[in-house]
Parts: sequence; C-alpha cells; structure tokens
Amino acid sequence: MLLYLDLETTGLEDDDYVCALGLILKDDKTKVYESYVKPKRKIRAEAMAIHHITNEMIKDAPKFKDTDIVKMLTTYNNEDHILVAHNINFELSMLAKEGLIWKGGIIDTLKCTRHLVEEIDRFSLQFLRYELGLYKDEKDKALELGLELQAHSALSDAFHVKLLHTYLNEMHNDEHLMSLSMEPVLIKKFAFGKYKDHYLEEVALNDSGYLQWLLSQNVDEDLEYSIKHYL
Repeated sequence: MLLYLDLETTGLEDDDYVCALGLILKDDKTKVYESYVKPKRKIRAEAMAIHHITNEMIKDAPKFKDTDIVKMLTTYNNEDHILVAHNINFELSMLAKEGLIWKGGIIDTLKCTRHLVEEIDRFSLQFLRYELGLYKDEKDKALELGLELQAHSALSDAFHVKLLHTYLNEMHNDEHLMSLSMEPVLIKKFAFGKYKDHYLEEVALNDSGYLQWLLSQNVDEDLEYSIKHYL
C-alpha cells in the first residue's frame, strides 16, 4: 500500500509540533483523510500565515496519538507499505518527535524530482504543481476523491504529492524511486540567497567562504553534499 502524507506544524523550530495531518491511502481503492491536531504548543503567527490554521481552530482537536490518521499510520507501519511525502525527512522527524518511528519503505518526491528532472532548479511542491503541469486535470481527480483543493492544506498537499508521484512513476517504478530517495543529489544552482541562479561550482571558485559559512548553517543534506563536492 502507498500512503501519501503531508502535515502542517506550529512552526519550524525545535519545539514545534504537528497541528494538522492529511493522508491518502492507495491500495485497491483510494481513500482520503484529514485531521486537525491539538499540539503541545500554540501555533506561531508565521506558520498561520502559511497554512491558515489558527489556535482557535484546533482548540478542541484530538491529540496526535488519538487521531484516526495516526492510528492508521501505526497499523500500516511495516515493510509492506510505502510512505510517500515531499521532503520526507521533515515529515519523518515530526512523526518521530511524537513517538512514531516509520519502519516501512519511503519515497521522497522532492529528492526524486531533483534526481530526475534536471532542467529545473526549484522544487517546492507548489512550484512543481505548475511547472510540471500537474494542475491541468487536478480538479477532476480531486473531485473523484471528494476533496477540495486548498494550497498548503495538509490534505491538498498530500494530493499533490500523489500527482507528483504518478508523474515520477512514468519514468521509474517505486523500487527505483525508493532507491533514489536514499541517494544524495548533486545540486548545480542556488535557488536562494545572494547567489540565486548562480552555479555552485562558480561560487566555489570565487567565494568559497560563503559556501563554508553555509555549511555552518542548517542546510538540507543535498545542499550540504553539493557544497562539499564543489569545495
């Protein structure tokens, strides 16, 4: 079984927690689930500005372990099932913070897209939604599942993860995507900062100190791997 997961959080600091979950199960049938979660701390304003979930909306929500979604994740938490998410390490870390350690297979649609779609250099889920044309028939597919599209809602994002996974499946099967999900990606261009759209190789030659400084920051594993490669 494939489990497409997205979650929203109270923020991005070490003391932040899950405040919403979206899950799509794909086996013989496809089923969708969404739940607010009562977190261990209040939602930060900067997080509300992105996902539009307020503290008032979650005041009567169940705790993480009591949600139906978490109960399903626990039921299917074995090597026979594959969890699919965009930037899955973040999802896994937030689940682990709540005590849920995923034991099944994983497919990271972010890492797989970085490996397989070399002609682009931006990889946010919403950017890929439009760049790869996933939006073209999304309304009909969402209607089939009975869900309402809303950018940055947990269930809508899980749905777009599903569409992106289908796109990647046109190039490779799930076994290969799982393998790619475990391999570091060599990033060629910066997608942010003062060297946005510049090649990392060029920056390494002309301003290696900047790359050394970046290594001291909390960068993702692909960027860290790429910086070390070019240095």
